[in-house]
Order: sequence, then C-alpha cells, then structure tokens
Amino acid sequence: MRENTAIADATDPAQRFRRLTHLLAEYRSLWQPLPFQHRCLPWAAAYPALHAMLTGLDEASTARVETDPLAAEALAPWLPVAELRELSRLPEYPGNAPALPNTWGDHIGGRKWRQIQAFARCVPDTPRPLVEWCAGKGHLARTLSRLRGREVAGLEWHPGLCDQGQRLAAKQGATVALKAQDVMGDDAGQRLRAGDQVVALHACGDLHLALLRLAAQKGLAVTLAPCCYQRTAAERYRPLSRQGQRWAADSGLVLERDDLALAVQETVTAAPAVTRQRERANAWRLGFDLLQRDVRGLDEYLPVPSLAYGKMPGDFAGFCRWAAGQKGMSLPPEALARRDWEAAGRARFEDVKRLELVRHLFRRPLEVWLLLDRLMFLREAGLDASLSTFCRRELTPRNAVLHAAPRH
Repeated sequence: MRENTAIADATDPAQRFRRLTHLLAEYRSLWQPLPFQHRCLPWAAAYPALHAMLTGLDEASTARVETDPLAAEALAPWLPVAELRELSRLPEYPGNAPALPNTWGDHIGGRKWRQIQAFARCVPDTPRPLVEWCAGKGHLARTLSRLRGREVAGLEWHPGLCDQGQRLAAKQGATVALKAQDVMGDDAGQRLRAGDQVVALHACGDLHLALLRLAAQKGLAVTLAPCCYQRTAAERYRPLSRQGQRWAADSGLVLERDDLALAVQETVTAAPAVTRQRERANAWRLGFDLLQRDVRGLDEYLPVPSLAYGKMPGDFAGFCRWAAGQKGMSLPPEALARRDWEAAGRARFEDVKRLELVRHLFRRPLEVWLLLDRLMFLREAGLDASLSTFCRRELTPRNAVLHAAPRH
C-alpha cells in the first residue's frame, strides 16, 4: 500500500515539471508496459493486490475510472492519484469564446468549428502580423481575418488545400493569403519575421516542434495547441528544454515514441457504433494474438497492421486469416478449431480494458509534462510563455494552449 505524500506546489511551472518528471520515472514500470502485449503484465507479481483489484472491477466502476482516471480513488492505495491530479491541472484561459455567426462555420465540421471559436479567443488582439501554421484550407485563418478585420497569412504544404482555401476565403470575403510551404523545410523560416504572431490549432508532433524552434530563434509570438506528440521522426524523445534534459537524465526517465502516444489516447468524440466496432476489432486482435502464440509456439506479441473499420472482415475467422497473411503465417486448417479463440479474445479484452486504467491515470500527467517541457524551452530562449486550456475536455481532450511572446 502506498503512503500519502505531500502534494507538490503545482502553481510553479519549474517545480511542477520537476515533480512530474520524478513521478513519471518512479512509476514507469506500471504505465509504460502495454497490457495487450502481455499475457501477464511485468508488474503483476510486484503489485498483486492492484492487479486483483483491477481485474475484479465491475463494468460500472470500470466506466467511472475510464471517464475520469484522475478522480479514481480506487487506485489511490497504490498510486499518487491526488498529486497527479493537482499537477495536471491547467488554468482556463480567461474570457468567453466570441459569439460568431454560424455562417462563418460553413464548410467546417461542427465540432471543429466549435474548437476554432474557442481557440480564437486565445489569440491576442495585437497589431502583429498573423500567420496560421499548417493551415490546411485556412479555416482558422479565415475566422481570424473576419474577426479582426485584417489579412491573415497561412502556410500549408499541400497546394490543392491552399487553392481550396483561397476559394473559400474569396467566397466569404476573408482576406487570407495561403502559401504552399513545407513547414519542415529548411526555407520555412524565411516565411516568418521577428514579431509575427503565429497560430496553430492541433499541429502534430514534429510540425509544432519546428514552429517552437523557429519561435525561439526568431522571437516569434505563438499561440499553439499541440497534438499527436508521437508523430515524430525520433525513436526516443529528447526533452527540448535544458531543465527537462537534466531532470530526465537524473531520474532515469526515458520515453520512446510509443510512450508519447499515451498522451493523446483519450477520445470523447466516438459515436456508440464506432466504439462497438473498435471494441470488437480489439477483441479480435487479442484473440488472434492468443492463436498466433499457439500456432508459432512462441509466447510473444506479434504486431499486426491497422485496418480501417469499414474494411474489417465479416467474421473472426476471416480476420485471423487476413492477419496471418499480413505476417506471412500459414494457419493450419485445424488451428481455429482447437479452441474458441474469439471467446478467449473477448475475455482478454475485458481484462486488458481494466489493466489499462493504470496507464490512463498517467495519460494527462504525461501530456502536461510534455507541454511544460515546451514552455520551459521557450522561457529558456528568452520568451514569456504560459500554459492554459482553451475549451472543456468534452469538446476536445487536446485542449491545452501554449502562449509565448518576446519579452519587452
């Protein structure tokens, strides 16, 4: 059983960053292993009571912990739930989202349009030139242009999206200049000038890292909602900030690319039918995993490529044949008949779902740690930087916004 510890001061970013580094490192043996890869989790023998509690949870209790793992008192005897909750708390950006005409959201999905409205209030109203990073069709750029009554530039690598966005801007009377530019290219910085206000809503992985490095080099002002931290070329995460590098090394915290995916696993947008399809697909994968261990005589996980739900085979046997073919395996005719592998997969899915709750507890703390690393990097570069949320998590779990501007 875990003893209570004093909760670190979560109001100081540096102290919070340091404490989160320590906690992520201390409990990495619990949150880094992926339950679906192991028939017996590596930590089960060291935490038998935690393992028994999780696998014995009823459906209602499981759903409550899934919904809000940082409020999961069931985990508190073994894990620092209260401290992680406090360290993960971000202030809400002050003020209300602007009431914009619904017609401004034409050609934008309803949820995305609500996110844009919420994000727009976080963009400072200054004379700085406005530039949207990874603009796509320029939905955010058009909104800011109409809201502020001035030109907004946009950088987007796909020329076709630039053309579509320009047509939408002309149709809506927005002054937008979309430019075809690979933001990962060596010449991307030539598109930006010191003092520009660069905005990006849900820029993924290396795309937002490139922006942050340019902000540090050129003294840009930035309003950024990061996303998909795992979409990076590096196999292992190297903290951006000097403090992060030092504290991670001191604590032994090592993050592989797959670890970063945990930070963005929470979703709140899936329809019930999609959820059921996803659960069936996961149960089939787990059933096939048991089958392939039996056929190969090797008790080890074998990764299988993803398959769009609309292309899933119609039954479990068909899925197994497809998965075996992807791995160059030959399934003996009697292999599927030796055991009810589909039922075994469903049972294993229920266990995996419950054992994943430990990882869910560290999901938001890991994301906040990554955000604080970015904040500390910008501060080390001489920028004023702060962190807040721009909307409720029900609209999008990726609701953190990072602000930076040159110091006066």
